Amino acid sequence: MALEIERKFLVTDESYKAMAFRSDRIAQGYLCREGGNSARVRVRGDKGYITIKGPSMDGGLSRFEWEKEIPESEAWELLKLCHGGIIDKRRYLVECGAHTFEVDEFYGDNEGLTVAEVELGSEDEEFERPAFLGKEVTGDKRYYNSSLTRIPFKYW
Repeated sequence: MALEIERKFLVTDESYKAMAFRSDRIAQGYLCREGGNSARVRVRGDKGYITIKGPSMDGGLSRFEWEKEIPESEAWELLKLCHGGIIDKRRYLVECGAHTFEVDEFYGDNEGLTVAEVELGSEDEEFERPAFLGKEVTGDKRYYNSSLTRIPFKYW
C-alpha cells in the first residue's frame, strides 16, 4: 500500500486547458465510505479501476491508497452498485516544473467546480505553482470527491 501525499487548490481560470498534454472523461462512484475509508470505482477513458483509500492524515495532506486496473466493462457494472451519485468530470494533466497537476472540471450536479491537485513525494516538498492555482483547499472535506456525491457543489 502506498502513501498518497497531495495538495488541492481551487482553479481561477481556464488557462490549464491550453497547457494540458492530456485529458480524459472520468465517471466514478463509491461502493462504501466509512470511518474515513472508501472503496471507489472509476472509468477513465477506456480503462476501469478500483481504489481503496484510508482516512486522511496530516490535515488532509496524506492518506493510504491502493489501486488496481480492472476491465472497463466490470467497472461500469460496479458503478451501478455505488451509493449516492456518480461523479462526472474531465481531468486535464498539466506539467509545471517537476510536477504534473491533475485539474478536474466537474459536470452535472458539480458543474462550476474546478480543482487542481498535485501529488508530492513528501509533505514539505516544494513545487512550482501554475498561474491558474487559487485558494488551497487541502483537507477541506467538502472538496473530496466522496463528499461531492453526497452534497454536490450546486447545493453549497
